[in-house]
Amino acid sequence: MDFLSSSCSLIVLVFAIGYIAIILEHYIKVNKTAVALLIAVLCWTIYLICSAAPVQSDLSELGHHVSNVSQIIFFLMGAMTLVELIDSHRGFKIVTDQIQTTSKRKMLWIISLVAFFLSAVLDNLTTTILMVSLLRKLVPQKKERFLLCCVVVIAANAGGAWTPIGDVTTTMLWINGQLSTFAVMKSLFIPSFISLLIPVVFYSWQAKGKYPPLPKEHREAKVEPGAKAVFALGVGGLIFVPIFKALTGLPPFMGVILALAVLWLVTDLMHSKYEEREHLRVPHILTRVDTSGILFFLGILLCVNALESAGILKAVAIWLDQTVHSLPIIATLIGLFSAVIDNVPLVAATMGMYPLEQFPTDSSFWHMIAYAAGTGGSILIIGSSSGVALMGLEKVDFVSYLRKASLPALLGYLVGMGVYLLLSPLVS
Repeated sequence: MDFLSSSCSLIVLVFAIGYIAIILEHYIKVNKTAVALLIAVLCWTIYLICSAAPVQSDLSELGHHVSNVSQIIFFLMGAMTLVELIDSHRGFKIVTDQIQTTSKRKMLWIISLVAFFLSAVLDNLTTTILMVSLLRKLVPQKKERFLLCCVVVIAANAGGAWTPIGDVTTTMLWINGQLSTFAVMKSLFIPSFISLLIPVVFYSWQAKGKYPPLPKEHREAKVEPGAKAVFALGVGGLIFVPIFKALTGLPPFMGVILALAVLWLVTDLMHSKYEEREHLRVPHILTRVDTSGILFFLGILLCVNALESAGILKAVAIWLDQTVHSLPIIATLIGLFSAVIDNVPLVAATMGMYPLEQFPTDSSFWHMIAYAAGTGGSILIIGSSSGVALMGLEKVDFVSYLRKASLPALLGYLVGMGVYLLLSPLVS
């Protein structure tokens, strides 16, 4: 059996069927997490059965991907636990009490700008978790906050694209020498901001009226003991993650684990003497973490890893190189592909296709790839880690996001790329 022609086709077929099932989750009533885990195992089973390489080599390949995926899973678990810990202390009330507006238009702009700049300091995944948790307090009605949650994903992805620590793909390019810090920030800030500005302006025309006032019990609710300390340490711990990475070289999930460990110690010392505060301690908080959302993330990433190991993503990159000779078009298409397939392996394949000898550090090609991979994932909810996190946190289905956010995100993405091409000769 020819591996490339048979197993690759079968893996693509399984992935496509599973992807369609995830899209139609709301209609077929089958949980997307179950589908994602199933197709992950099936894709890897097909890969191992049909591979001509030694079994040990294939298992080593799987182990390599599991190692990378585990880092993201542990990061997600740690960040979600920190957010739930802050929430259990009603720490977010400290922020929500400062935001007095109920105007839909003002709220849209405030949330968008905060998410955009926060993502540049943290990363798009952490920012999404933090902002969605905040929105739950500001706009308790799920239907009312749906649009704001979609904008958070767009803003977090846009904000993460213009700094080396804001998005995993930009970090990859930075670590491997394709980008330098100041050059990428100077080149991509305006295009990234434009990619957010277009959807926000679009939604501003529709955002009329006011959100319902916060329920009386929320306005009058008192924060739990130690709320300010937990809020400061929790948010400070998340902000410290990129600093910790820069100082030690350890991966981001280690920084999140450090922050969680510190908060765990502090809350144990703070509450262990009081039985009535058991709900404020980490063992209880862990029962509130959305395990289903985390497992969905695991399944999707392993599916994409199977496509990468089978050489399918590499084949796509080669096809692009052979058939499309315009670098801006190639970069734009990679961004569009990243709306369907995880941007990490796409960027990894691109880095392998185009060595630094061909395109040196801070070449406009690498800036376009960083922009495209970072912001293109906003077009579909499954195209970025922040979108997948939103699916888990808010149970947003594929079709609802497609109807509400995909077209404005696509327009913003394309206009932002156009702005980069216009400004590139001026800033280079």
